Amino acid sequence: MRTFRRICVYCGSSNSVDARFKAAARACGTLLAQRGIGVVYGGGSVGLMGIVADAALAAGGEVLGVIPDKLQALELGHDGLTELFVVDSMHARKMLMAQLSDGFVALPGGFGTIEEIIEVTTWSQLNYHRKPVGLLNVDGYYDHLLAWIRGAVTEGFIHEPHRNLLQAATTPEDLLALLATAKVPELKEWLIEP
Repeated sequence: MRTFRRICVYCGSSNSVDARFKAAARACGTLLAQRGIGVVYGGGSVGLMGIVADAALAAGGEVLGVIPDKLQALELGHDGLTELFVVDSMHARKMLMAQLSDGFVALPGGFGTIEEIIEVTTWSQLNYHRKPVGLLNVDGYYDHLLAWIRGAVTEGFIHEPHRNLLQAATTPEDLLALLATAKVPELKEWLIEP
């Protein structure tokens, strides 16, 4: 069973979302802190990002934020974190977040959240890292994405060994348990077609 020092959390930055998503973000941040797992996230003070950070901090957790200077200049950065790294680009942000983390979780979010979680899943597929990746599927938010993955496997665009690279659960506790036991297939297991 895998242990985690820090988990990267991707999530939305909009404040205009339903209370159930905010509650899930709060529960996730609190659980990680209670388990002694640090949070790495995009450094923002708004939306689910701010809620995750505030919940983890309130529960005594470590919270590391990584924000591009362009967003920091708009005063979107959280000023109460354990540490806030200001970088020069989105690419640098994503790379540092990945380096600081032992696993990745996406809460509900928009374009950026999807882009980030799919990118680290692709990195896992190609063995650029061997860290688990998961979705917190609050009230079926990611059901369509999970259906697309199943369809892509059926059509041959995603190899069968990668069907479960992106784990999914409806509670933070269940997702953390899945990530602790997740297996990342070796590149050689699927790269050469039969």
